[in-house]
Amino acid sequence: MHNLQETENLKFDAEVGKVLNIVIHSLYTNKDIFLRELISNASDACDKLRYESQLNPNLLDLSDELKITISSNKDKNELYITDNGIGMNRQDLIDNLGTIASSGTQKFLDAIKNSKDSSQTVELIGKFGVGFYSSFMVASEVIVESRKAGEEESWIWQSKGDGEYLISKLDNQISRGTKITLIMHPEENEFLDKFRIENIVTTYSDHINFPVEFINEEGKSEKLNSKAAIWTKLKNDVTQEEHNDFFRSVAHVGGEPWMILHNKNEGAIEYTNLLYVPSIKPFDLFHPDRRCSVKLYVNKVFITEDNVQIIPQYLRFLKGVVDSPDLPLNISRETLQNNRVVEQIRKSLTKRAISELGKKAKENLEEYTKFWTNFGAVLKEGLCEAMPTDEREALLSICRFQSTGDEKLVSIDDYISRMKPEQEHIYYLTGNSLDSVKNSPQLEGFVSKGLEVLLFVDPVDDFWTSVIHEYKDQKIKSVTRADVDLEKFSSEEDKTDEENKSNGEKIEETILQYFTTVLGDSVKSVKISKKLTDSPVCLAVDEGAMDLRMERFLREQKQLNYRTPKVLEINTKHPVIKSIMKSHAENGENPTLEDMIHLLFYQACIVEGEEMDDASLFAKRLNNLLGKISV
Repeated sequence: MHNLQETENLKFDAEVGKVLNIVIHSLYTNKDIFLRELISNASDACDKLRYESQLNPNLLDLSDELKITISSNKDKNELYITDNGIGMNRQDLIDNLGTIASSGTQKFLDAIKNSKDSSQTVELIGKFGVGFYSSFMVASEVIVESRKAGEEESWIWQSKGDGEYLISKLDNQISRGTKITLIMHPEENEFLDKFRIENIVTTYSDHINFPVEFINEEGKSEKLNSKAAIWTKLKNDVTQEEHNDFFRSVAHVGGEPWMILHNKNEGAIEYTNLLYVPSIKPFDLFHPDRRCSVKLYVNKVFITEDNVQIIPQYLRFLKGVVDSPDLPLNISRETLQNNRVVEQIRKSLTKRAISELGKKAKENLEEYTKFWTNFGAVLKEGLCEAMPTDEREALLSICRFQSTGDEKLVSIDDYISRMKPEQEHIYYLTGNSLDSVKNSPQLEGFVSKGLEVLLFVDPVDDFWTSVIHEYKDQKIKSVTRADVDLEKFSSEEDKTDEENKSNGEKIEETILQYFTTVLGDSVKSVKISKKLTDSPVCLAVDEGAMDLRMERFLREQKQLNYRTPKVLEINTKHPVIKSIMKSHAENGENPTLEDMIHLLFYQACIVEGEEMDDASLFAKRLNNLLGKISV
């Protein structure tokens, strides 16, 4: 029983009742938050005392360890959170707990900014205020006992969260600091359990800069937090072993970090980041529910890692923490998603990550290839997002691809440096696998003329190539386009042959018409190929039309319910096509030629992975031809 002097019965500030009701019943869906908020406030109080003691050494004995203690009494159904920080007097209790609009820490920060000592580096944590009221989610009554450092009087504040509070002076003086007693709702007694408390502390407050101890019923204390906020250390003061330990604690994957991003930004927005790129690909990297795994802190107080994209989705392989004093300990975590400070941090972190990855790629391609094998497909997802041209080009510049011109991975800049003088396009081919694209008929003419082609084999490549058509003023073009013309890359001997073929042009025109008549609506048109050398036919699409693979993907996903006719390119130098041309010139139209033309079209579809309308008709035509073969 407390010995009290005259008790004052005061009303909360006008808006507190409304806000308190929202806090208790709506905003805090995770009740664990109440303990995080109270520990945060306690840490704030310790931080303020540490600073004030530099100006007034009498406030704090050098041997006095600042700390936070938690204990419980299951018989009384009470939870206690105690700190030996700055403490509060009567006016502080009214200002800090009687109104949500006021914040003790904010006033303190303002005082520092306006003081002559503002040049001093002061480390403080979040704003004291609304978080305190989350206590009423789990408690029917909250009691706060406090004595301010340097003052003799002790005070007690009590409320049941019903619109008013009691405040009075204690007759018997208590120790400096603040003790909060929560009289728990019966159904919330799980929060009195030591293991439940420990789990909350390690999850949300593990890196509080003061010891957080639990005192059991026998009076024995056990430290719950690691006090290992290594991101607050200078970069050169953190050992590789410390990085490895911390990486494993935040990444939940094996191995060591492949790359470490440890920076402190002190510009218009202040924040510290300690991010890791794992050396092992997580098993759930492409899971539909996969979210970013970067924890957001405000002055070493954990806020969230689920409700805010502090990094873009295409950098979701990054693990670690971002800590900023410029963010509030906001009661609504959802508002952080559209917070201006968060947006600026995200842009800055993205730019830094892309820059550092670019340096890695230039320094050691072999090591970068390991990264690219693990995370390249994820990184390329960013190419599909709306972003300024310079940012997209920066991202594309760190991408690496297979190529017909090099066994090693190449960049688009490498490709450009090797382009032929008369070459106007960056050529590429997409496919399901490296083997399939390397064996594609589409490459024949390019390979024969020494033209390099980039090979894209990740599903995401079909998407970004549909939105990006240029890089550093160089056009990006698929080799499957029907207007690809390789004749300008022909040798003088080839050009002479082309000039001498005028006699065959009439025959070619006739055969094109015949192919078109036989295939009908199955094709958009039939053209003489200017890229095939070894294969008789291939499919192509006109410039501006949807890519073959993209259209097929949309059909498979039921987002497209039709198939557009494709262009059939024929190689008039191939023996099969020559045979058809000769037979048609000598004998005219006949069923055997029609079967051959249809089978050539089916062949082109099969090579490109396109489905046939009627497999039984394909088998019938094939059998017709096989039946004419003499064994």
